[in-house]
Amino acid sequence: MFLISLWGFSPNAIAQSVAYKALLATLYDSDFPVLKPAQIADLSSYQVVDTREKEEFEVSHLQDANWVGYDDFSLKNVASLDKSKPVLVYCTVGARSQEIGKKLHEAGFKEVYNLYGGLIEWANEERPIYHGDSLTKKVHTYSRTWGIWLTKGEKVY
Repeated sequence: MFLISLWGFSPNAIAQSVAYKALLATLYDSDFPVLKPAQIADLSSYQVVDTREKEEFEVSHLQDANWVGYDDFSLKNVASLDKSKPVLVYCTVGARSQEIGKKLHEAGFKEVYNLYGGLIEWANEERPIYHGDSLTKKVHTYSRTWGIWLTKGEKVY
């Protein structure tokens, strides 16, 4: 207990982190590249693509993200993106974004990465999220079921 407290982690946070990682492992294809938040030094190095529904995006999103949707996704939604520049796709946990990422790759985008853990992992690592141009702590977690994984920030359903 002392070492856990010394490092600033609670036993519940560690157990949740292990469970969350195990869950994510079941969602991701091993052959589709992911980037963990800690691997992203400068978000502006990527064309950031939000693959959630509009109501989720309007609650919060990554800085300068391009909303493209999921249910109504079309390649027309990414027509303004440069196929030769890196793309970072994300959603709540990374499942929907992986599917859109595959479509982008098939459409000729050279470098497409899925944000590991999605917006939930990003928020849990206390990285900046935005509502419009303003910082926010609100995260649309898709559902109460997925919301249990958000440990930092304000849950919106």
